[in-house]
Amino acid sequence: MNNGRLHRVMANMMKHNLDQMIVSSAASIFYLTGKWIESGERMLALYINTNGQCKLIINELFPLEQQAGLEKLVYNDREDAVQLMADIIEDKKLGIDKTWPSHFLIRLMEKKSGLTFVNGSPILDEVRMIKDAEEIHLMREASKVNDKVMAEVMELIKEGHEEKKICKLLADLYEKHNTYSFSFYPLIAYGANAAEPHHASDNTVIKAGDSVIIDIGGITNYYCSDMTRTVFYKNASEEASKVYNLVLEANRKGIEAVKPGVRLCDIDKAARNVIEKAGYGEYFIHRTGHNIGVEVHEFPDVSSVNKMVAEPGMIFSVEPGIYLPGKFGVRIEDLVLVTENGHEVLNNYTKKLQVI
Repeated sequence: MNNGRLHRVMANMMKHNLDQMIVSSAASIFYLTGKWIESGERMLALYINTNGQCKLIINELFPLEQQAGLEKLVYNDREDAVQLMADIIEDKKLGIDKTWPSHFLIRLMEKKSGLTFVNGSPILDEVRMIKDAEEIHLMREASKVNDKVMAEVMELIKEGHEEKKICKLLADLYEKHNTYSFSFYPLIAYGANAAEPHHASDNTVIKAGDSVIIDIGGITNYYCSDMTRTVFYKNASEEASKVYNLVLEANRKGIEAVKPGVRLCDIDKAARNVIEKAGYGEYFIHRTGHNIGVEVHEFPDVSSVNKMVAEPGMIFSVEPGIYLPGKFGVRIEDLVLVTENGHEVLNNYTKKLQVI
């Protein structure tokens, strides 16, 4: 059990006037125990209270070594896991995280009619958003791998290679660097497809003049990377070059704004202003970024409505884009660590306009 992280969670529970909560998120359980457990349809739940109790209800199919500070309540498929939970919960307010399946929650509500339920997710979200020294090291290493893979994927951008083929080949590139799964399914988009920010890579074949959005990330030692680069195949039109340089400037301005105490909405504004002043504001249709760590999208986001301030230890993306329907799109994304005095960019792969 990572007692430092557990104590931070308990302190945050007290700050939120919450004495007890259930954690079911595999990512949050990993964050606290160092063990990633995919329990499928079987109940997995960690009960925490501010008196220091920490009990994991876990099926016998998922062995977990004994950990100091963690009590295991092991059940089998003939036993009622919800009843095990009901027996240890006090009849008062209980935090439930957003991932606990409703069929478990409804049964618990039936067994414990005296309980009041609240959303407990902000407790872990707020703790996990500030990375400790170990996590910062792992995020740096994951991003180094992503830099290498980005350089290697450029060699795959060639005549006859469909978007889907690039996605399939990416798995082998990551595996070379001891990264065996994606942070998210790769997004490879050619030409007009690149005007869809969340395009699902398909059988489109590349042609001269296409912009190519490459949005990729891998999970290295349980931590996610995420980076986007846009390149051009054979040639880049005058308009495409102009748009690329605008997005690059927006990316730089967003990054330059990152330091402790700056509101996240103002980081978004710094990037967005560049694009709006150039007359392309309506084509920047998503937020500027999102926090990242054990999961690729974590709390909070970097958007125009988020007035939270940046704090040392946060790691989030800065990823402005311009998307011209039916023509092309450009997005440039880096991960940025908020440091005590400013920021550190975790990605180092070139952002110079490239024609492949």
